[in-house]
Amino acid sequence: MRLTTKGRFAVTAMVDLALRQSGGPVTLSAISERQHISLSYLEQLFGKLRRHKLVSSVRGPGGGYNLAQPLQSMSVADIILAVDEPLDATQCGGKENCIDGEKRCMTHDLWATLNTKMFEYLSSVTLQDLVDQQKRGKDANVIKDLRPGAKPPVELVA
Repeated sequence: MRLTTKGRFAVTAMVDLALRQSGGPVTLSAISERQHISLSYLEQLFGKLRRHKLVSSVRGPGGGYNLAQPLQSMSVADIILAVDEPLDATQCGGKENCIDGEKRCMTHDLWATLNTKMFEYLSSVTLQDLVDQQKRGKDANVIKDLRPGAKPPVELVA
């Protein structure tokens, strides 16, 4: 799987917004400065996030962006998919024409299953999880075990 800059930047910007929106709308220029992401790139991303109703905009002096949904209801997968980032590890884009545009490759099912697992994992991590992690001040990865009867999330310090 290739998670590109677009998806990473969208998630980073949404975490920044979530951490700061309690003081009112957050400007993209402030996010740009804090996260070292181009303002024009953020404008493109937030246009897509707004169309998917993940953020709302406030115009005029004191304007900026707010989250349009509760933190716990937005997953990382929602954010990535909103900015048109495909979650696909197959060579053929899921069309099953990996070899010469006609046949499936021998490992197609492996990569298709990886797609499913990636989507399940990214769907299980909410914006609230990432905000909580930042508030704890830890550089940790949020790991969720989706197996039946699994224990609560485990943190791994990077």
